[in-house]
Amino acid sequence: MRLNQNVSLLGKKVVLVPYTAEHVPSVRFRVPESVQPAEAPLCPCRYHEWMKSEELQRLTASEPLTLEQEYAMQRSWREDADKCTFIVLDAAKWQAQPGSTEESCMAGDVNLFLTDLGDPTLGEIEVMIAEPSCRGQGFGTEAALMMMSYGVTKLGLTKFEAKIGQGNEPSIRMFQKLHFEQVAVSSVFQEVTLRLMMSEPERQWLLEQTSHVEEQPYRDGS
Repeated sequence: MRLNQNVSLLGKKVVLVPYTAEHVPSVRFRVPESVQPAEAPLCPCRYHEWMKSEELQRLTASEPLTLEQEYAMQRSWREDADKCTFIVLDAAKWQAQPGSTEESCMAGDVNLFLTDLGDPTLGEIEVMIAEPSCRGQGFGTEAALMMMSYGVTKLGLTKFEAKIGQGNEPSIRMFQKLHFEQVAVSSVFQEVTLRLMMSEPERQWLLEQTSHVEEQPYRDGS
């Protein structure tokens, strides 16, 4: 989504920045025929390494992609109007090491999918804290709150859904602590659906939880 391409959000534990080429190392790989030489993609090796983890595949109900598929996914996150993505950075590492690259501080990502054509006020939220050293520290909770606040104040969302694998108990508990309620279980996809309706009290609660967040203009790598 281009709306957030020049926005960074500074929290206490995490910093959210748009996904740019700064977050991938300069390693070329075989270019798909549909991509012109001038557009030769960068290899998203950080994600590629993360998604080799069988545990992460299980928790996120995902499978490893080829590099070409990962590049296509990366580009869609940036371009598609129905996706809003921020990279999650470890705020302490990012602030303690002036001059360090954002790629070296990456902890995961947080996404909103606006795919319900019948209800543009509904966003499906997804959080992944992929870096093992960053788990269990509240990164996912703050990233989810910051993304929800962005969705409410900038995208006009009034309700959120989270679809989580039945075996991913930590994520289920996290969203329940964020006032989400379970509304459905799919035995076919082995996932549960949780929902949060943003009533006025819930909206005020969300804004209070994120009152410390600073929005700043973003420039690649800054």
